[in-house]
Amino acid sequence: MRTLRFHEYGAALDVLRLEDAEAPAPGPGQIRVAVQACGLTPADWALCGGLFPGDLPRGIGLEVSGTVDAVGEGVTGTAVGDPVFGPVPFTGPTAGASELALLDTWFPRPARLGPVDAAALPMAVETGYRGIDDLGVREGSTVLVHAAGTTVGYAAVQIALRRGARVIATAGETYADSLRAFGAEVTGYGEGMVERVAALAGGPVDLALNVSPVPGALPDIVRTVKEPDHVLTLNDLALAGEFGVRTGAGVLRTDVIGEYGRLAAEGLFSVPVARTFPLEDWRAAAELSGTGKARGKLVLRIG
Repeated sequence: MRTLRFHEYGAALDVLRLEDAEAPAPGPGQIRVAVQACGLTPADWALCGGLFPGDLPRGIGLEVSGTVDAVGEGVTGTAVGDPVFGPVPFTGPTAGASELALLDTWFPRPARLGPVDAAALPMAVETGYRGIDDLGVREGSTVLVHAAGTTVGYAAVQIALRRGARVIATAGETYADSLRAFGAEVTGYGEGMVERVAALAGGPVDLALNVSPVPGALPDIVRTVKEPDHVLTLNDLALAGEFGVRTGAGVLRTDVIGEYGRLAAEGLFSVPVARTFPLEDWRAAAELSGTGKARGKLVLRIG
């Protein structure tokens, strides 16, 4: 089978190779999926650079959708041919950017949810939900989501709104209108952001979630709340201790991915897909991701 993987650590564009590899066999409790689409995340490139080091070679691609190709011992309720989606283990010699992938956790893919849209969900939903949960957002909270135009931020806004929170979001023009359509109050980045947030909220916000991949936002975000520990950051961790900001350390919430897949199928939730690429054009996807200007999810089409 074709798979995208690396045999040494380094910059993704230097070490990744599209090559043939032996198809993985599902172990107990696992399924093997014929991959139709694979979502790409910044974590893929970080794996190439040595994040969570382990035995080599290693595959990339942490979220997939496809059809069940084989089932391991003890698997029930799933049969060959069933459409599924879910997060992919990243410790093996191959992962999701492959024609075949193993899953430990999976969910039925609703008929009205296409493979590409399904593959865009797992990481954004899990990370966004965990951030909102760890922050303690509940009905009646006023919460700032900083960098709501990212896939995680976009998901977090919708998750907070579903909890009955009032959401103020910082975002660029690409997704500002769609965030407003969900019910968020949106303002831009840059100079005056703190004052604009305060004007919208009528004072400090109750809670703030920072998902910006660009470092340096925490000093301003702390100014939007009454106390620094009302802020939770998923990035810029080096500054968190300096400013007394919380960091996300909760248990992974892969259990909620199926629920948000059902909502997406009903048109009640989405993660924006910017572009799709055939597997053999993975380099173009990596280059676009590296610019920081993808403006949405990048997905590899495989099957």
